[in-house]
Amino acid sequence: MNEEALLARASEERERIFQRYERGRENLVGLIDPWEDPEFEEYHKTDRYGFIHDERLPQKTAPQKINIELEREKKWLKMLEEWGTSETKQKLHRRIYKGIPNSLRIGVWSKLLDVNRMRSDNPGKYREMLKLAKLWSTDVRQIDSDVNRQFREHQFYRERYSEKQCSLFNVLCAYSLYNSEVGYCQGMSGLAGVLLMYMDEEDAFWALAVLLSDKKYAMHGLYIEGFPKLTRFLEHHDKILTKFMPKLKRHFDKFGLDAILYSLKWFFVCFVERVPFSLCLRVWDIYLLDGERVITAMAYTILKLHKKTIMKLNDMDLIVNYIQVKLHKDFGYEDDIVIYQLEKSMEELKRAKLDYPGLPPPNELPKRPLGVFVEPDKKSKIGQRAENFSETEKQARANVILRREKAALELQELRVSQSDTVSEHSGLASGVRCDDSVSGLGSRRSLADTSVTSTADLSVFSSGRSHAPDNSLDTHSNVSDDGTGSDGSGVCGMSIQRAPSTSHSTPRATPHPPSASPMSDDVVRIHVTYNPLTASPSHLHPVSPKKYKTYTDDHLKPISLGFYTSNGTNNVPSDNRIRIQVPSEDLLTPVVDSGRIINQRYLESHSDAYDLK
Repeated sequence: MNEEALLARASEERERIFQRYERGRENLVGLIDPWEDPEFEEYHKTDRYGFIHDERLPQKTAPQKINIELEREKKWLKMLEEWGTSETKQKLHRRIYKGIPNSLRIGVWSKLLDVNRMRSDNPGKYREMLKLAKLWSTDVRQIDSDVNRQFREHQFYRERYSEKQCSLFNVLCAYSLYNSEVGYCQGMSGLAGVLLMYMDEEDAFWALAVLLSDKKYAMHGLYIEGFPKLTRFLEHHDKILTKFMPKLKRHFDKFGLDAILYSLKWFFVCFVERVPFSLCLRVWDIYLLDGERVITAMAYTILKLHKKTIMKLNDMDLIVNYIQVKLHKDFGYEDDIVIYQLEKSMEELKRAKLDYPGLPPPNELPKRPLGVFVEPDKKSKIGQRAENFSETEKQARANVILRREKAALELQELRVSQSDTVSEHSGLASGVRCDDSVSGLGSRRSLADTSVTSTADLSVFSSGRSHAPDNSLDTHSNVSDDGTGSDGSGVCGMSIQRAPSTSHSTPRATPHPPSASPMSDDVVRIHVTYNPLTASPSHLHPVSPKKYKTYTDDHLKPISLGFYTSNGTNNVPSDNRIRIQVPSEDLLTPVVDSGRIINQRYLESHSDAYDLK
């Protein structure tokens, strides 16, 4: 098919999609595909925000709460009438944190976003952009697809081609021409969908324009190519976790959980579909008042409130499911309590000078004039995808990989530091937890300086790269029935990644020549994380440190990381022993046998017991 035919086909498709939205549901009887408009079962209740539930809702709001909201409505009506006065400005912060009455959100949000000024300064601009979109928008197909699945459990968007679905389609298409740098990006449908629950079509358009272009919110940087603002906010989020919740940060790193895996909708759509909608609205109220600081503080607050539960989840999928799905259904705290904690978090971050990631750099702000039509190129008109990633997209991908590798390296350094500490203080009790045994600022050793291969090193393959080798194996031998695993004092089990073929019937650590890259595919990489309290056989029991007897050099006994008793006998070796040695030019990795670091003299005197080939 030649270029002219492709352009004609794209134009016909755009016109056909627009016509269906213009005709509306009433004029499309028999023309809506069943998969687009599935039949809904009989529902019991619709909540006060318009969301439909297929299960009975809790009892109606208590009378005292209704009376409180009615009193608040009276105060808010007076504030709306006197919006620009100094008295209103003094009360605004306190009353917004208490909550905007739902019936008055349309007025308050419009005031906070200065929608009326935007409309009066740009008369006719929205209709102009909508007309241009019908002729030129290259995002119509994707917008149509996203509108069809956005908020389908809400009464406004339940029916295909309903009034609000048509408005959502129009707003997104018009904005794709108004801001030619962004066009349309998935996630914007969630923003516009919430705005349309409280505003008419044109007001929602201008509110969306303010959220993206005003420096107070600057969401433009979230949706442009490369997502530079997302990268910046994820880095700031990691700084907050490292400062205030280092144990949780290490817990995430241990399972290769990058913040991007659980926080996309936190930053992209301000917690829509990640917390209950009533709480989401309260966060939006504050966000429209105070701007970007609220997003970083709310992300911190969610993890702070649920830290104990998350620390018990020893699997990446379980953690992500808990944060993304379970908290959306049941956050576990009353909205007022969460907002109180959010305000405290903002104060806490402000004292640490971590409340604000900083002013948006120039690359996150619009460079082209808004509302000026730019004709798309032929490839965009046809809908042809670029064969290669752009430089910006490559950089964005590299940033994600770099963040994951950095987290993996930090975890590796912590483990090496822990190993050094244990080796130097071998007489200490073996049950000391990793989090408490060394400081995050303790001795550091880079991955290049040691031959120790850790789970963090393996995460470079599984998380930082697109795909891990097909034969990679990750077994966890200490996961409890409820999926929470051990107490988090160490990584359980063994992780192996190796080349597709090997002549050994059992895993064995083999040295690689100095010229070979440690990342090479022909290197067998084995890591065994050993914690005597969590990884020991069930029939062996740790002995109290008081019963520990220091051996003299004459006995040539191993340096102990933990002794066990079996049938009342000390120092009985485990029947499930793993012995590993990985030589290095600079360092010999200690040989570990049943929790004991074996010294060289002991190896020489018991050469028949250890195969170090």
